[in-house]
Amino acid sequence: MTSFPGTARVEVISGMPVSVDIRTALPARELRPLLDDAFSWLKWVADTFSPAKEDSQIGRLNRGQTIRQIPELIEVLHRCDELSEATGGWFEARINGVIDPSGYIKGWALERLSRALSQAGAGDHRITAGNDIRVRGSATPGKRWRIGIKDPRRDVVRKVVFANDLGIATSGGAPVVNPRTGEVQDGLGFVTVIGPDLGLADAYATAIFAMGPLLARRFAADLAASGPYQTMIVARDGQEASTPGFAEYSGAEARLAG
Repeated sequence: MTSFPGTARVEVISGMPVSVDIRTALPARELRPLLDDAFSWLKWVADTFSPAKEDSQIGRLNRGQTIRQIPELIEVLHRCDELSEATGGWFEARINGVIDPSGYIKGWALERLSRALSQAGAGDHRITAGNDIRVRGSATPGKRWRIGIKDPRRDVVRKVVFANDLGIATSGGAPVVNPRTGEVQDGLGFVTVIGPDLGLADAYATAIFAMGPLLARRFAADLAASGPYQTMIVARDGQEASTPGFAEYSGAEARLAG
């Protein structure tokens, strides 16, 4: 069995296994508190932003109760409004009078955690929560991370990407509501968006899935043309379409380099 430096931990948060795998060779006395802080942060996010928890700030906001004006809450709500505008309303955290930032908050929380780990000296790490993954640095010296993108309906790996610094978000494992009709969208199998910010990738994946097959491809192409976010769309029948930049992470050259 191959031995890696660093350490890893898995905990269940809001019913979901979350793993933090640090590969930077740091002393155990430094790694343990890093992981303690990492999971404390993720639990705080769940307690603050879950609409299902009555005492969360989002739960209180939805019931018209007094909330604490914490900077993170203001940031998330503001960013959700910006993403709604950027996606033509296809990403929407306010549906039928209920605020639910779930399509953004998990990616945002993991992105913030990844930056904090890097600033603390743990620059080689992988964080996984459901279908959201953030990698930085190297899996082993000189080797990029090898990340399997799973079809969330079948729990099988559909594609493998290789990267040193990337956010990977997949939408389609949980119901996604069409914000224009209020109905659950089921026109696609799943959507994966990759890019430098996992929060944005998460929101884009949610929006593209909500659009349905025709609009999804058009928006994904425009998104790739205007910036660093690349998309893979898998139809319900298994047919796949990807923007050109996706191949840079999953093509033969990437496999050889990884």
